[in-house]
Amino acid sequence: MASSSGNSSGSTQLQNSGSEEDLQLLMDQRKRKRMQSNRESARRSRMRKQQHLDELVAQVAQLRKESNQIITRINFTTRDLMKVESENSVLRAQMAELSQRLQSLNDILNYINNNNSNGVLESDHHNLQNNAETLMNPWNLLCFNQPIMATADMLPY
Repeated sequence: MASSSGNSSGSTQLQNSGSEEDLQLLMDQRKRKRMQSNRESARRSRMRKQQHLDELVAQVAQLRKESNQIITRINFTTRDLMKVESENSVLRAQMAELSQRLQSLNDILNYINNNNSNGVLESDHHNLQNNAETLMNPWNLLCFNQPIMATADMLPY
């Protein structure tokens, strides 16, 4: 019996060693699968990262382009604003000069009307009326025929 028990323990060891080898092979196979799966997952992760980076680079380029366009529009608008402000200043100066001319003409009219109401003779009245028409005609007055000369650089901002 001792021999049968020796045989049986020897065959159990063979079976155990066979099953240990199978188990080791199975564990090695699972380890290789897991490593392969991890490699694939890492590759996908790197690809996603690279794709995200490429999208961010494209977005930066687009935002820079938009920023440059906005800066260009701001520069054009600022230039146009300065031009309009300059023209506005010239127009204000012209308006002031024309207002002074109008006031002078109104003063002349008031003077003529006041003299007419103070008992001037009819012949003098006719002469004054001719003089008033002469004064009122801006083409006959040299001082009023001067062009209005005002430029933006003459006016302070």
